[in-house]
Amino acid sequence: MKVLLLNGSCRKNGCTYMALREAADTLNQEGIESEILQMGSSSVRDCIGCGKCADSCRCIFSGDTVNAWLDKAEQADGFVFGSPVYYAHPTGQFLSVLDRIFYAGSACFSHKPAAAVVSARRAGATASLDVLSKYFADAHMLMVGSSYWNMVHGTAPEQVGQDLEGLQTMRNLGRNMAWILKCIEAGKNAGILPPPAEQEQWTSFIR
Repeated sequence: MKVLLLNGSCRKNGCTYMALREAADTLNQEGIESEILQMGSSSVRDCIGCGKCADSCRCIFSGDTVNAWLDKAEQADGFVFGSPVYYAHPTGQFLSVLDRIFYAGSACFSHKPAAAVVSARRAGATASLDVLSKYFADAHMLMVGSSYWNMVHGTAPEQVGQDLEGLQTMRNLGRNMAWILKCIEAGKNAGILPPPAEQEQWTSFIR
């Protein structure tokens, strides 16, 4: 079993990475493989709602992380999505990535466990977690929690290292994710499969 941890920060080894690394190390201790994917600082296109991804389950725009991440997501069993907090919100660049990977490849995430993680200097963390969690709710994902909201605080990695409760929260998140994955695996082995979703109704508020 494998968990992908997607780092939506432009800083490769910054505060968000510190949080994801703590969760990843705990997953490894629980016998779960992990990989941290780094978005980096390259340009990212916004979703334009063209619908061209409907047949291929891949975005029509290439050259950034989106389709490469979808290739990996197809084979993954669980996910942790991490972002720094900018203006009480996840980064705009990361949200553009998430818009496109969930719009194009929602089947890669369906019925798999997911968690959101944020790093903040001070405020805006819970608002950012709320934004990220909405992607999971729309994709039939199982949201994994911890012993507190999944956040760390600090303006530099060494400050995150002093956030002992935040790092504890990341470790508990890793253990909970590992437990959920093992429960899902046991269910599959017992013949319990994800339920089919109804898709027939599509209602617009203005007709």
